[in-house]
Amino acid sequence: MDSGNSAVCGWLVRPAESYVRWVLGVVLVAAVVRVGLATPQGGMDNAIVVRAAEAWLDGRSPYADRHFLYLPGAVLAAAPQALLPADVARFLVPAGVTAGLVGGWACALRVYGVPLRSRFAGYGLLGLALGFEPFGHLVQLGNWTVGSALALPGALLLVCRGRWVAAGLVIGAAVAVKPLLVPVLLLFAFAGRWRALAAAVGVPVVLSALAALAMPDPAGFFTRTLPFLLRGEDTFVRLYEASPAAVLARLGVPESGGTLLAGAAALAGLWCAWRRWGRAGEGEAAPGRVVECAVMLMLSAFLVSRPSYDHYLLVVLPLLLAGVLTPGAAARSPWFWVALVPQVPGFSWPWLEPGTRRAFKDAVTLCVLAGAVGWACVRAVKVGNANPPVVGETPVPVSGAVF
Repeated sequence: MDSGNSAVCGWLVRPAESYVRWVLGVVLVAAVVRVGLATPQGGMDNAIVVRAAEAWLDGRSPYADRHFLYLPGAVLAAAPQALLPADVARFLVPAGVTAGLVGGWACALRVYGVPLRSRFAGYGLLGLALGFEPFGHLVQLGNWTVGSALALPGALLLVCRGRWVAAGLVIGAAVAVKPLLVPVLLLFAFAGRWRALAAAVGVPVVLSALAALAMPDPAGFFTRTLPFLLRGEDTFVRLYEASPAAVLARLGVPESGGTLLAGAAALAGLWCAWRRWGRAGEGEAAPGRVVECAVMLMLSAFLVSRPSYDHYLLVVLPLLLAGVLTPGAAARSPWFWVALVPQVPGFSWPWLEPGTRRAFKDAVTLCVLAGAVGWACVRAVKVGNANPPVVGETPVPVSGAVF
């Protein structure tokens, strides 16, 4: 890294001024209040989970609602909220989602050794809140994707510290509520960490089995929800899906052709993740290696999964953005930033403005981002043995690829 870049990185990792923290706090609180005033039930997606919990409390099957796409553990987790007054939940839910996203950003920063009180921490989170539209969407929807957005950076932080089993427990707990992080299980397999893999699989299996036994329809997830996810035939859901197969079908491409293309892209992403993990010259817990492999696994799943939404990107984007100070990181590719352009709030896109058409913009972001990370994974050039630059006592680690 040249002296100019070193100076910029050094400035960014120094403690942020107090006004930065005040501005950030005002922005986040204002978003919570705005959503609380506009959504009496605490967000549309959150309302789906709460209705499922209410159905269970009334002795009915939570899986009668086909839009309830969660494992049985989510029903029990949502039961306390179902008992809360609406005036409390309408503000508590967006506050909880915002807190989860802030926690995920903090864990992502610590993966790379970036101080939490640094300018980069403050400006980075401010950029996500104001400049990345899915951030506001997730807070508004109250979607439980936020659990995965917190769990993945937290688990990867544990992996970077050598605590694989603990990381497996964190991933397992997140999967028990929503199976979004299942692709990350391959990271444990790549590393040969079988105890951690057993923990990640065992936690959701045990919790889901126990929760299912308490429901009138114990097999509802397998008989109703899983077929719905595999088919992806719901008219309402399809309008908002960002997966290439769903978007290409809306453009007139035969469904079989779109599915084949999406599957091929996902397999290519899986190969990129495997190659990234297998690259020699880095330690097993090197931040760049761990993050880029895990992120590539997740993006590969998003390419082929049905449904796939814009707010899923918040599971991986903070991890990529937090590494931008590291030479060779995927976020240093210009294509990483090109991928984010469709998500800039307020930018007018001709013929794509209605809400049901934003899936086209989301698909562009997903595909370009997957390509940028895949290229970072397979890039052969290495940084070498250069020591990471140090500002004060805070190192900025070096990953294995260079752009």
